[in-house]
Amino acid sequence: MIDAEYEELDGGNDELDLAATDSLPWLESDEEDEDAGGLDTSQILGFAVVLLVLLGAVVGGVWVISNQNIGTEVVADGSVIEAPAGPIKQRPDDPGGKEFAGTGNLAPVVGEGGKRDAVVASKDPAPAATPTVPSPKLVPVTAPSASPSAAAANVPGVGVQLAAYGTRARAEQGWAEVTRRTDVLTGVKYRVVEGKVDIGTVYRLQAVAPSRAEAERLCAALKADGVDCQIK
Repeated sequence: MIDAEYEELDGGNDELDLAATDSLPWLESDEEDEDAGGLDTSQILGFAVVLLVLLGAVVGGVWVISNQNIGTEVVADGSVIEAPAGPIKQRPDDPGGKEFAGTGNLAPVVGEGGKRDAVVASKDPAPAATPTVPSPKLVPVTAPSASPSAAAANVPGVGVQLAAYGTRARAEQGWAEVTRRTDVLTGVKYRVVEGKVDIGTVYRLQAVAPSRAEAERLCAALKADGVDCQIK
């Protein structure tokens, strides 16, 4: 039994030795991740230097290009541009198009070798034409048989008085005014009757009707149309 116990102890020591020498798998993975994921300071500095070099190259290129454009200045030396040899415009040999007789830079007669006679102005200019004035036409005028005043005063019939005026001319004008106010007096004759009153002479304007009944009918129609009247 003693030998068996020693054998068990020896076997147990072997298991302990294996545990002591071998590393745990989860611990090994953590160490490898730290070694793989970490960045070295020298690498960071290298990247920064490369970026600075590239930035400097870009800035330097822009500066060189801008200085080249500024440095080239055009200086006026007073020279002129030389014209090309030969005429600027040249007439074509065949301009084309139809040519008509009498056209060109020269007059037809002179171009064909002819001559024109010179015209000399005369010393005495021709007299100007005298304007003709048409003679006035004579229109025959017939004398009236009687004056309107006398004819108006001698109209027979029953009078429908319209107004009284201070002069005969004013009475004649009054008839023209009243006929424009109403159409009742269309075709009706009138007369101007001279009369004496306290203030002097008056001229009565009267429309003339053939009878008393016609005079009353005419006066009623005038009043209906807004014209005052009185049968005389």
